[in-house]
Amino acid sequence: MTLQNEHGLLATSRYVPRLRLERSEIFAQHRWMAPGLKNLAKGQRAIANWDEDSVTMAVEATRNLHTALDGLSALTLASTSLPFAERINAGIVAAALKLPTTAVVRDVGSSARAASTELIAALRQPGLGIQVVAAAERRSPKPASTHEMIQGDGAAAAAVGVGAVIATLVGAHSEYADFVDHFRQTGQAHDYGWEERWTREEGYMKIMAGAVTNCLKTQHITGAQIDHFVMPAVLPKINEVMAKRLGIAPTAVAPTHGDSVGDLGPAQALAMLDSVLRQAKPGALILLTTFGNGCDVLILRRTDVPCPGQEPPAGKTETQYLKYLSFTGQIELEWGMRAEMDNKTALTAAWRDHGRIAHFEGGKCQRCGTVQFPSGRLCVNPACNAQDSQNPVSLIDAPAHVLSHTSDFLGYTPHPPFQFGHIDFDAGGRVLMEFTDTDQDELRSGLPVRMVYRIKEYDAKRGFRRYFWKATPVRASN
Repeated sequence: MTLQNEHGLLATSRYVPRLRLERSEIFAQHRWMAPGLKNLAKGQRAIANWDEDSVTMAVEATRNLHTALDGLSALTLASTSLPFAERINAGIVAAALKLPTTAVVRDVGSSARAASTELIAALRQPGLGIQVVAAAERRSPKPASTHEMIQGDGAAAAAVGVGAVIATLVGAHSEYADFVDHFRQTGQAHDYGWEERWTREEGYMKIMAGAVTNCLKTQHITGAQIDHFVMPAVLPKINEVMAKRLGIAPTAVAPTHGDSVGDLGPAQALAMLDSVLRQAKPGALILLTTFGNGCDVLILRRTDVPCPGQEPPAGKTETQYLKYLSFTGQIELEWGMRAEMDNKTALTAAWRDHGRIAHFEGGKCQRCGTVQFPSGRLCVNPACNAQDSQNPVSLIDAPAHVLSHTSDFLGYTPHPPFQFGHIDFDAGGRVLMEFTDTDQDELRSGLPVRMVYRIKEYDAKRGFRRYFWKATPVRASN
């Protein structure tokens, strides 16, 4: 059943931040005024580090598509929490991964089903090259709200094109409905949600159930034939209730991972799909449906092509609720005079140094093969010293290890201590750079590290964030 030259899903991936905040710690801070949150105070929710946002997480999810990016023609980034209102956020992702400058890049949002709508469009349009749909979410729900308990941070991505596909499109159906179960006005920080029972009965059980039934009927498929039912939903037990209504076996209901990660907004559908595809058997039928001002329905058939990439690494339990509030900017701490600095970015200089900053681009000497960062007119190899002999080379995927490290409790960072050190790249090149997602006692000489794209500095006065690559320990996947 291997399909080598068919149009379909080439690869999927998902990224979940390392930190997982205990919901019981959130409830412990609010129980005095919101005791009703106790029913939600179970499990964990993924929280982004201070230097992560929807752009950096989308970079991580997209780069995990690996060879599926070869020949990319379009990249769409879906999110309701994009950092820039006037700057193509997908363009930042494309630049970090050095995707072709001819690629069509665009942002979409406004709905939890923004990513699934784009995925349907890509699967319905063969002959357009490889199209990538990435979705990422980092929201800052209001403290003591149900959203704070159930939401999570993370990203996922899917590549569509012609090749050795892991799944093909059997059928799809979309319906629009201006059904407002929650909303957020432009310029506002938090959502306003309506009553859950109304959302369940009028939204899911009528709009969604009707859309899914129509799609199954059009494809002459019954609910009993569905092997995996993927439905991102935050309402308790709604997945099981919907499956029963549609005649889908209870064993086919895919886990939402809400108890360990939380709801990822537009990224949730792609994240759940990635998880299901890695366990689905060849020939299995996968029903994916998303809800948000209407409904999207996709029916996919799994092939026998292995899924590229791996499961995300295990997370680290976090119990400091105030740290989470600080990371999301919902509490202002006194960081002292060392935090009083002007982080204005010279946009002209940033453009001139674009390759080095965006894609961690160094130079490789054509004469002796020495790699150096940053590149320069002269080779740093004293036995060579060739002039104007360097070709650009990216270090983002180059194996590396820690040479030296320092933990500084005096220098300012939103997550003390400030950790930095020298990194040696196995193929050559030594760089003094910052560490992230690293425990204080974890660093040691020789520790393998990998590069991750993160926020370097944030200019609060002008609302601009500057990105660069940092080093983090290599960790095993789940």
